[in-house]
Amino acid sequence: MHIKKVTLSLVATAVAAVFMGCQATAGKQANAAAPDKMPAAKMAMKSSAPPALAPLGKAPIPPDNKLTSAKVELGKLLFFDPRVGGDASTGCSTCHEPEQGWAWAEDFSRGYPGTVHWRNSQSIINSAYFPRQFWAGSASSNEKQAKSAAKGGVAGNGEDDIMEARLALIPEYRKRFKEVFGTEWPIIDDVWHAISAFERTMNTTGDYEVPLDKYLKGDKSALSEEQVRGMALFNGKAGCINCHNGELTTDSDFHNIGVPPNKRWEEDGLAQITFRFEQYAKGQTEEGYRTAKSDWGFYYRSKNKWDKGKFRTAPLRYIAYTAPYMHNGVFYTLEEVIDFYNRGGVDEEGRTTLFPETKTKLIKPLGLTDQEKEDLLAFLEAFSGPEIEMEKPEQPPYAPLFTLAELKAAQEAK
Repeated sequence: MHIKKVTLSLVATAVAAVFMGCQATAGKQANAAAPDKMPAAKMAMKSSAPPALAPLGKAPIPPDNKLTSAKVELGKLLFFDPRVGGDASTGCSTCHEPEQGWAWAEDFSRGYPGTVHWRNSQSIINSAYFPRQFWAGSASSNEKQAKSAAKGGVAGNGEDDIMEARLALIPEYRKRFKEVFGTEWPIIDDVWHAISAFERTMNTTGDYEVPLDKYLKGDKSALSEEQVRGMALFNGKAGCINCHNGELTTDSDFHNIGVPPNKRWEEDGLAQITFRFEQYAKGQTEEGYRTAKSDWGFYYRSKNKWDKGKFRTAPLRYIAYTAPYMHNGVFYTLEEVIDFYNRGGVDEEGRTTLFPETKTKLIKPLGLTDQEKEDLLAFLEAFSGPEIEMEKPEQPPYAPLFTLAELKAAQEAK
């Protein structure tokens, strides 16, 4: 069913406020005196040659969250358990489905019931390696990402005490939390630690190593001739290496590469409500709230004008399974992505970012031939190995309110 186009107006504002329980008002003009351009010192840092691609090493493990098999198993249960959320319907796996690249195969991710998310869901695969999580880098670890997602208004919408109370009513969880963390009852911060422990085992290493890493380690048969030609384009004419580099295949920095707005905001009323709510939630200025027509990206974090429309460089490993692409899911195939870059950050309709003043100069027409585009596509496929599959575990049940013996005794007493 098609949703009729609605106007982004004060009506949407009011609905968003009521629906999401948002009592906030738009923030005051932030950093009004901030310069319009990136500081020269930061621009100078960008002039050095990018790191070469490198094979993925071992995932870093934080000293305050050591991995144990019991903790990983507990985290696996919690990852798939929707009771870690607001109304026991939306858990981690709701937006990070194993069958969909451990992400969500639509432009916008799923949202809490009655909402829709406003950005594309990123895969949890290899997330242990990244110093910045989410498209705008708002979380610095898996633990903070899990907490933010489970409690976010358009994602999990969970409350700490409610989630803890639910888990405390489940004997299996009480047993496991005591074994792993030594507590009599599940503590919410330990929930994030357990989920993160599980996520840190979900990597493209070992049996899931990608062909590119095998090649970089010395197995020259791991790539085809076409892929080797594509790698030369990646490192040279196509310029992909400028941002997709090093071990992580990302510089973990933020760039405006010209991605146009998602048209869904023009025709999906629920998406519009979410969009306006997020403007409030992220401290948008009053003027920005009234006029925004696209995602302002890293600006919500920095409040610097030169960061409008910038997003964290997405990693490339496992991309064969994580379509659609970009922060708003506007491209559903890697062929579309290559064409977008080849045109210089412009889609097939001639659309580009609404913030041309911050668009990186790294993005420019490439002049790739059809054969070169095929070679580059073949190389991008080398960033993905076997699909990481997993059956969803059976969720432990709540404790019964009465045992059968207690029920029998009550009936006999009557």
